[in-house]
Amino acid sequence: MTIQVASKGEQTRQRLMDIAQVSVLAKGFTATSIEEIITEAGMTKSGFFYHFRDKNDLAKALVQRYVSDEVSLMDELFEQADDLSEDSLHSFLIFLKLLSDRLSDLPNGHPGCIVALCCYQEQLFSQDVRDLCAGGHMTWRRVIRERLDRIAADYPPRMDVDFDALADMFSALVDGGIILSRSLQAPTLLGQQLMLYRGFVRSVFSNV
Repeated sequence: MTIQVASKGEQTRQRLMDIAQVSVLAKGFTATSIEEIITEAGMTKSGFFYHFRDKNDLAKALVQRYVSDEVSLMDELFEQADDLSEDSLHSFLIFLKLLSDRLSDLPNGHPGCIVALCCYQEQLFSQDVRDLCAGGHMTWRRVIRERLDRIAADYPPRMDVDFDALADMFSALVDGGIILSRSLQAPTLLGQQLMLYRGFVRSVFSNV
């Protein structure tokens, strides 16, 4: 097995993104300046502009990484769930429980969603960043919809439900759960909301 080591330049780029993401999630893009990012990183402004043309380019990179990381997490948990059950419905329910446990285990709660934040402040960004945000939501819809279709093939739904809407409900619930848990300073609320979604999905497909 070959272990790939990121180049020094890529490590620097990722560090800039890490610093920016913490600040952006804490106070938004408008209140996050390039100056504070480079000060925290201990580098010059020209060093920043070597990696990113401007804040819009930085936002684009943050969205791309966030969506990729979230899909990787979902793939990891789906793989674990599939190892535990070959049944399409049971595997999906296990996935939701694993995700609920993972998110509930974050000591300070979920830090926030970069995609949602960009949507709230979309006037700050170019169309390609907005398109990436929309693409992120479509990606999450596709991943969940594929699982719902597998379940429906084995368990005909017990009620009339739009599977795209049911898949979008997952994203809406996660983003809403993040806001709720942060507003009420109750990190476990996000996991609880996921478990309610789990119960609803079970009721759609199963008599149990």
